[in-house]
Amino acid sequence: MAMRTTRKQNYPEWYQNVVAEADMAENSVSPGCMVMKAWGYGIWERIQRVLDEQIKETGHENYYFPMFIPLSFFQKEADHVEGFAKEMAVVTHSRLINENGKLQPSSPLEEPLIVRPTSETIIADSFAKWVKSYRDLPILLNQWANVVRWEMRPRLFLRTREFLWQEGHTVHASMDEAEKETLKMLNVYRDFSENALAMPVLTGRKPEHEKFPGAIDTYCIEAMMQDGKALQAGTSHFLGQNFAKSADIKFVNKNNEQEYAYTTSWGVSTRLIGGAIMSHADDDGMVVPPRVAPYQIILVPLIKKPEDAARIMEYIANIKNQLKDKTAFGEKIRVKIDTRDKSGVDMSWEWIRKGAPIVCEIGARDVDSGGLMVKERIFLGKPEGKKIMSVDEFVCGVAERLQILQNTMLEKARERLQNNIRSDITTPEEFAAYFANSNEWIEDGKQGKVAFVRGKWCGDPATEEILKSMKITIRCIPFEQSGTTGKCLLTGKDASMDVIYARSY
Repeated sequence: MAMRTTRKQNYPEWYQNVVAEADMAENSVSPGCMVMKAWGYGIWERIQRVLDEQIKETGHENYYFPMFIPLSFFQKEADHVEGFAKEMAVVTHSRLINENGKLQPSSPLEEPLIVRPTSETIIADSFAKWVKSYRDLPILLNQWANVVRWEMRPRLFLRTREFLWQEGHTVHASMDEAEKETLKMLNVYRDFSENALAMPVLTGRKPEHEKFPGAIDTYCIEAMMQDGKALQAGTSHFLGQNFAKSADIKFVNKNNEQEYAYTTSWGVSTRLIGGAIMSHADDDGMVVPPRVAPYQIILVPLIKKPEDAARIMEYIANIKNQLKDKTAFGEKIRVKIDTRDKSGVDMSWEWIRKGAPIVCEIGARDVDSGGLMVKERIFLGKPEGKKIMSVDEFVCGVAERLQILQNTMLEKARERLQNNIRSDITTPEEFAAYFANSNEWIEDGKQGKVAFVRGKWCGDPATEEILKSMKITIRCIPFEQSGTTGKCLLTGKDASMDVIYARSY
């Protein structure tokens, strides 16, 4: 019962099919937007919960700011407005509906309002009001919100005009403290991506032409998808004093002197769900890491005779009751009984399509024997992926099994990443020949046709045009540099900087 299109046949179409058949989201009547359905939004809720706890552990508190931002706030920060100009949705007029339900003539606003593409400017305005002395610092805040960016080529979860995200913003008394904050939050993202989403990443700094508008430095986590392309999964920005100067965020320091503060910002979005899909889904559908699965165990009744229904459902309810106090990853295990009036086989396959970590099928014979059929999603089609177990054995071992499934997913994705970073390409000619190939699904972590290249870059701004012509980007400048010299893979010039080149989403 594999999906209509496989990864190898047509990767983009396969991705759309996974989203549709897992019933995660669909395109909205609002152009470029999506409707997140229960399973897709449930994964986002889990991402929120796990990541929110990690963020709060670092001392940040949640705030909420308006989604409408005065245009003048953007105009104060020239690089920022230039960087987002093509993506902004702008409200210029208001229209009221009278008591007869008719639209009245529109009235221009005193000042146009930008629908939030990001919140640095409006939060900086609040910082300017709140910060007066070094004693007020640091301020560490976080926001869960929606943003609007006018994407021209939307794709569910990866790029939509409205999407959900988390954005952190901090203000500090010193450059050193702000830079440390930027890197600390990058490491929070790395830890979350690897240990919650089972999606290993590379970390590093963005080149000058890829920085966030208005930032001094942008740091990122980059993941490799199953077709070898890169996905920017999160960014953390050291903003220096740029936004402080445009918003007038000043404070009196310990020497009783007035100076500008230093700010940071960092964020991830529902794009993480797209990353999880392209990291883990297979030709049978979605595969959800247990830690972020809305339900980790699905109990499916197989009722062939109406007279067996009551005892099967009672048996299943008893299994769920035995699981209610069990924990995995520090939380109670999430269990769902599928009570729909459908064939048990059909229900089981629906949950396999959704990627539920463990699906248990229970029929009359299981009730009689005191057992159940256990199917583990990531081992589907393999001997170890389907087994008959006693209820006691299943209940006692399920927490460990969920951890094994989580670890197995991470190791499988890590193997793909490690096996597909080429470092043996040393000339522009070899580089061009490598990327002349098309991307292809990487089977079982083996080396694919095209993925990542770790090689030299001379840093010349003119190379941006070469990259555009080849439809390649520099994903990051890794923190760990080799210290060797070689030839820039774009120009052939002498170069010492190591970078990661890749096609990307």
